Amino acid sequence: MIVILDFDGTLTAEEEQARPLSRLSLDTLAKEIIGAPREQLQRDYDRTRARLLANPSRYCWEVNGLVATYCDEGAFILNTSTMQTMLRDIRPYAEAVARRFGDAEYDPVVDCTNYLFHRHTAELAPRFRPEACDLLQWLQSRPGITPLVLTNSLGDKVARHLQTLDVEPLSILGDTRQYDMQPDWRPEPDGHEIAGFPVWQVSRERHIDLRRPAYYRALVATLGTDREVMVVADTLSLPGGLALAMGVRFGLLSTSYTPDWCRQVVEGHPLGTVLNSLADLPELLRAWPDA
Repeated sequence: MIVILDFDGTLTAEEEQARPLSRLSLDTLAKEIIGAPREQLQRDYDRTRARLLANPSRYCWEVNGLVATYCDEGAFILNTSTMQTMLRDIRPYAEAVARRFGDAEYDPVVDCTNYLFHRHTAELAPRFRPEACDLLQWLQSRPGITPLVLTNSLGDKVARHLQTLDVEPLSILGDTRQYDMQPDWRPEPDGHEIAGFPVWQVSRERHIDLRRPAYYRALVATLGTDREVMVVADTLSLPGGLALAMGVRFGLLSTSYTPDWCRQVVEGHPLGTVLNSLADLPELLRAWPDA
C-alpha cells in the first residue's frame, strides 16, 4: 500500500506557524510589494481576518473564479484567504500587486499569495507534531507500506525540513498544486472516474470543486502502481475531496482548527476516517492486508 501524508498541517503543527507566516508576509508586502506602512497593513489584515471568520462559508481561497478551499479549513488557508481578500478589496493594494505580478500565471493576487507562502514557509523552521517522527519510523519499518509526503511546494523545501527528523529519506510527491483550479478542465477519457464531477455539494452552504488537473495527475500516477492508496491530511477541500471522489481512502487529521463541517463530511463518507491524532493511523492501517 501507499500512504500519502500531507506535510504542512499534518506532519507539522501549522497552527503554531500561521502567525509568524502572516508577520513575515506583511513585512514583505510593506517593504517590497505595496509600500504601505507596516502598521496599516496589520490593521487591514486583522480586520479582514475577523470578517472572514464571522462568515466562513462566504469566503474562500479563490483561483480562476473557483473555490479552492474555504477560509476556515486550515491555519495557513485562513492566512492565504485573508491575504487574498485584503489584496483584492483594497484598491491601492490591488493596484500595487497588479504592477508587481503583471505576468501572473493565475492572477496577480493568487500569484502574490503563492509567492509569499512558498518564500516564507521555506524560511520558517518546521514545527513537527509530536507523533510525526514515530509515525514515519513505523511506516518505514513496515515492508508492505510505502510512505509518500504530499506538498504543494517544491520537494527541496520539504526534504530539507524532513532531514531534521530521525528518519530515513522519504519520497516526496511535490508541486501537486491542489489549488490549481481550471474551469474548462475535464479528466482524460481513459483516466480515473471522478464521482460527482465537477462539483461535490457537501452541504447547503458549501461545495468542493473537483476541477484540479495537477492534483488529479499526481493521484493518477500514484494509483497507476496498482497498490492500495490512502491520503492523510489536515484539510478536506485541497487534498481530500478529489481523492474521495476518485475512490481513494482519506484520513482527516482533526486539529484545533478543523471545522465541524469537515469532520461531518469525512465521517459520513464510506472511504473517510477522522483521526484524532497521527498516532491513530497505525491501528487503522494494520487492518489492511500486508500492513
